[in-house]
Amino acid sequence: MAARDWTLEDRTCLVTGATSGIGLETAKGLAREGARVLIVGRDPARGEAARREIARQTGNDRVELVLADLASLREIRKLADEVRSRCEALHVLVNNAGVVQMRRELTVDGFESTFAVNHLAYFALTNLLLDLLRRSAPARVVSVSSDAHQFGQVDWDDLQSERRYRGLPLVSAMRVYGTSKLLNILFTRELARRLEGSGVTANCLHPGAVATRLGANNGAVGRVVTSLLRPFMLTPTDGAQTSIFLASSPDVTGVSGAYFARGREARCSRAGRDAAAARRLWEVSAELASLPEAAG
Repeated sequence: MAARDWTLEDRTCLVTGATSGIGLETAKGLAREGARVLIVGRDPARGEAARREIARQTGNDRVELVLADLASLREIRKLADEVRSRCEALHVLVNNAGVVQMRRELTVDGFESTFAVNHLAYFALTNLLLDLLRRSAPARVVSVSSDAHQFGQVDWDDLQSERRYRGLPLVSAMRVYGTSKLLNILFTRELARRLEGSGVTANCLHPGAVATRLGANNGAVGRVVTSLLRPFMLTPTDGAQTSIFLASSPDVTGVSGAYFARGREARCSRAGRDAAAARRLWEVSAELASLPEAAG
């Protein structure tokens, strides 16, 4: 496909974490481009309200809600099954959902929740939909990372952060969050390598420091910190622009394995460019997600 031929008109997109914040604004942007947009959320009421808002504001009634808790591998598998049953093709997958935790919490599968939602869900959902994306090529996988990856560090002996939630809660939370965002970059690099020649590209991005509901689940401290920082942060609409760009622009046709910020390719940290770590992360993630077929 020539660069000028890429368009979202009549194509199908899936956006996780799309009932608020960057995900909601990303879904609106893709709907305005004429795409059929499936949004993923946990809460039926909030999800339906978001679906109606997107349809009303964009004039596109091809907006659908799919319910799933991305902290559960079982629900991620159900989500992938639901998408495959509804969609003959999938042209864009936006891995957007994310959390910040002030305290160490475990998911139903026994994983530390920041690792589970911010990385393992990206890995599992993408792999479970990979055959559909390949059949739909040209297609794109867009994963929301962050410049916070620069203070992340992969400790292969402590991926579940049993030792990292020590000291000041905010410092611990941002250390764990930063590591999860580093994992997004490593995942994207290895995914792009494995997809080479398939017509499916994979890129990730820094949305900017955005005022969203991220961290609102952390009680009074989280809410106070968020409210103090809000005046200095971008709006979700601004923060969604790079996600929308990577999903919709013909200018990035064929670009894969890259990290973007402010709508242009940027340089990630040295740790994010570690090809051996990216391959190791893929193998470990395949085992943790019980996806042995992804490890090959």
